[in-house]
Amino acid sequence: MSLKQKKALRGQTLSFKGDPFVCGPEDSVVYQSDGIVVIEGGVIIDVGAASAVLGRHPQVLPEHYPDCLIMAGFVDAHVHYPQSEIIAAYGEQLLEWLNNYTFPAESRFGDKDYADHAASFYLDECLRNGISTASVYCTVHPQSVISLFEQANGRGMRMAAGKVMMDRNAPDCLLDTAQSSYDQSAALIAQWHGKNRCVYAITPRFAPTSSPAQLAAAGALWEKYPSTLMQTHLSESPGEIAWVKKLFPEARDYLDVYERYGLLKSGANFGHGIHLTDREIAALRQSGAALSHCPTSNTFIGSGLFKMADVREGAAGVTVGLATDIGGGSSFSIFDTMKSAYEIGQLQGYALHPAKAYYLATLGSAKALLLDDKIGNLAVGFEADIQVIDLKSRPLISERMSHAKDIWDVLFMQMILADDRAIKCVYIAGSKAYERS
Repeated sequence: MSLKQKKALRGQTLSFKGDPFVCGPEDSVVYQSDGIVVIEGGVIIDVGAASAVLGRHPQVLPEHYPDCLIMAGFVDAHVHYPQSEIIAAYGEQLLEWLNNYTFPAESRFGDKDYADHAASFYLDECLRNGISTASVYCTVHPQSVISLFEQANGRGMRMAAGKVMMDRNAPDCLLDTAQSSYDQSAALIAQWHGKNRCVYAITPRFAPTSSPAQLAAAGALWEKYPSTLMQTHLSESPGEIAWVKKLFPEARDYLDVYERYGLLKSGANFGHGIHLTDREIAALRQSGAALSHCPTSNTFIGSGLFKMADVREGAAGVTVGLATDIGGGSSFSIFDTMKSAYEIGQLQGYALHPAKAYYLATLGSAKALLLDDKIGNLAVGFEADIQVIDLKSRPLISERMSHAKDIWDVLFMQMILADDRAIKCVYIAGSKAYERS
């Protein structure tokens, strides 16, 4: 089918008209029990109640998905695709995890065939779980970036990604230099940034593995290419924070390390942000930078509990995305990730409303990547990355659905009980890219 041809999907539809952290859940969501979304040229051109939309497009015969929810594809705000092979590895916390699992796995990604296979597997798992966009850490090897973007282009997916910059405190086989990391990243930006749906993210892994010279190089690179993104890690564990303090004694706190090198501004996406000071939270708000909440990773590696109520609530809240953080994260499923975010909130006396959870997993994560005018919502003018969720994917869920009171009950129950079996199909730029067998 030509991309220029209209097509339509019919079922229950969910989209956002506001930020539930600001306007409240009831005023943030548009839900249609019988809705239609119309796609043309890979873009959504109409969405609304079937009774209204059908009359505006009488020539289009919709694909009908009864007992399904049609919504934007999930956006994973922080993930390491080379770590897919070490998901569910036993027994370590952050710094030991890096040395015992992460670095050995990443050392193999200079090999094209190996990287191609890993990238292909990773992107197929994304589609299986309704993830249409992600912000991805590759490895220090330029080939790891090339493989991911090539495989993403082959599927039509929008991906943000970058070569890890790492010139100290890691195995020799994974080290670059300040100059080589700048040169290789610049070459990748020239080759891939803005090509089809590729977005480049400048990627110093985290402060302990970058020298001051390399952080300065990252800042200079971002200044030269301001339309790119920047991603790194921040305040994931107490041991990490203590290490940063020793390495950068002149800095006021962890965030100040990045701030000193021009890496704190809109388009910066900091993974974790669990143990933040009041000054750091205020600086994040003022800068327009974002945090990516990685709940399954934070609990699996034992790093701590993200303080959603302190960081995100209210009009002045920090932008927050939701992330699997594979492979420290223990599941590709965004349902599992939302469930874990809810449970972390509960441990702190904070109940994450389902409207807020689904917002974080779609439009909120898109905002963290400065893509919230393109992806993350079922709305006119947005790219047609759409998932169809089977609301009765398992007998237990089907039974629970028969007692659901309203759409909030439905959404909450799905985020607690559903898994990849709930993803019936995924459309990427309006073309079907995945269908559950």
